[in-house]
Amino acid sequence: MRVLIQLRPAPDVVAAVLDPGVVTTVADIVADLPGILLDEAFGPVPVPRARPRSPHGDPLSLHQRVEFSLAPEDASVLVRGEIADAELSTRVTRLQSAVREVTGVFVDPVIEPVPTCGHDAPVGDWNEVRRLLHASDLWAQGHDGDGVAVAVVDSGINADHVGSRIGDAVQIDEERSWSPSGVARTPGRHPVEHGTMCAFDVLLAAPKATLLDIPVLLSRKGAGLDGLLSDAIMAYSHLRNVLNAMPEESKSLVITNSWGLFSPDMDFPPGHPGNYSDNPSHPFNTIVGSLADAGADVLFAAGNCGRDCADRRCGFPDRPIAGANSHPDVTSVGGVDTRGERVGYSSQGPGRLAERKPDLCAYTHFAGSEAVGAADSGTSAACPVAAGVVAAVRTRRPAAQLSPEQLRTLLNRTADDRSTVGFDYDYGYGVIDPPAVLAALGRQSSTRAA
Repeated sequence: MRVLIQLRPAPDVVAAVLDPGVVTTVADIVADLPGILLDEAFGPVPVPRARPRSPHGDPLSLHQRVEFSLAPEDASVLVRGEIADAELSTRVTRLQSAVREVTGVFVDPVIEPVPTCGHDAPVGDWNEVRRLLHASDLWAQGHDGDGVAVAVVDSGINADHVGSRIGDAVQIDEERSWSPSGVARTPGRHPVEHGTMCAFDVLLAAPKATLLDIPVLLSRKGAGLDGLLSDAIMAYSHLRNVLNAMPEESKSLVITNSWGLFSPDMDFPPGHPGNYSDNPSHPFNTIVGSLADAGADVLFAAGNCGRDCADRRCGFPDRPIAGANSHPDVTSVGGVDTRGERVGYSSQGPGRLAERKPDLCAYTHFAGSEAVGAADSGTSAACPVAAGVVAAVRTRRPAAQLSPEQLRTLLNRTADDRSTVGFDYDYGYGVIDPPAVLAALGRQSSTRAA
């Protein structure tokens, strides 16, 4: 089984890992781990330490305000390796007792895109989605994504295809894009696939946004469109450096993720300290929380394991919104068609890390990019549609003025409720409603001015 090993080396070693100008290797962190085949191609990744802000808080709970420290004396470091399946039950315990620096051993599951399982014809097209989002009104008020970075963490973007479909130039920031080890670094020039659809859908609301191409789902060569969670961890470490380099007063980074874990077969069971799906202390869940705390807007697809039309890969018997897709600090996005009806494959809550998931729904199953079929579908499309709305808002409201937590709360509060009054597990708080968001922001500005 592939695993992530968390270590706490000496502070000077951690400081080197934290310095983006210093190249560190696995050998700089640890010489040998008994029973572990270490992956020398996976560079060490720093993990912040999460601590409750309250002196009486639970350090293992996400349901409280926490602070994150990347100080060398607090941070830990991840390396990647493999343990023989036959030795798994005993090797983890022995490793942690034999090597003092080892503080945890976690699963490194395969992550997969979430295209639709439905075969129905598209409902409406991308121009109708723009009309439903009131995109022209957003742009008229200066909310077009200009100057906002949107990281598309997926299978790579083909900018020429997106530009030809949407009828406008696509801005790809090559310098701030990133690729996993072994994947050609060709930002904006990847094959037309799932990530191209996601990029197209971001631009429906935010046509002037700058896209960062992060093709983590290409990391497993020859295995189709999937990657490893460890590569997402490495990508998020890169995005933390991108965020830190932004001026504080104009900091805006939106991260859209249309992938997830489909089955518990690839995970340790809930309650195991190395589990991912239900474990707030898994390093990726910690890193996601720290990035949101630092000012990034993180959105995840809720998944396509809805009871009416579940994807054939869905293996969770209940509560399929798992791991970071259900993190309390991310916006978890379900799907509705252009008539506002929930699509049958959209995963229902409760979530595993936070019960109230999905947060809201956005539009999907419409004729759009022509990148993966007749329809841009699944919560894979709904997530970047919502991310585009977030990027549009960020054009004039950077994180210094409106924190990710405040914006997520505002999106939920202003969503168009389509079911019972208030939150429900089908629609979350409702369908994303950009005019209502801008109206609420306008009222806030008027109140401050008064």
